[in-house]
Amino acid sequence: MEHVKALLIKGIMTFAILLPLVGSYAGVGDLLIITLILGAVSYFAGDLFILPKTSNLTASLSDFVLSFLVIWGMGLMLFEQTNGLIGASLFAAALLASGEWFFHSYMADKVLHINRKI
Repeated sequence: MEHVKALLIKGIMTFAILLPLVGSYAGVGDLLIITLILGAVSYFAGDLFILPKTSNLTASLSDFVLSFLVIWGMGLMLFEQTNGLIGASLFAAALLASGEWFFHSYMADKVLHINRKI
């Protein structure tokens, strides 16, 4: 149940950031697809694999790179108009990485039960 709650938090955060930044390029359906794929990939790679083995900083930086690549790459495939998509993807990735910094503290404490200061 802890993982479901964590995925919901991550999904809401991701969608809330993507909607105003990338929403002008696509519809809600496309944003939901990006949110689901980005959430699943970053949860397993960043939160369950990288975070327990490294630091919050490393996990947040990897989330930045992953978020940018997924948003930009999927945007190129899904959106009809892509002028300015790189800038929007970079800004969205930066905001997501900032949110992930705090989300990792929640993950370490409530889900992964890691006893270290991150």
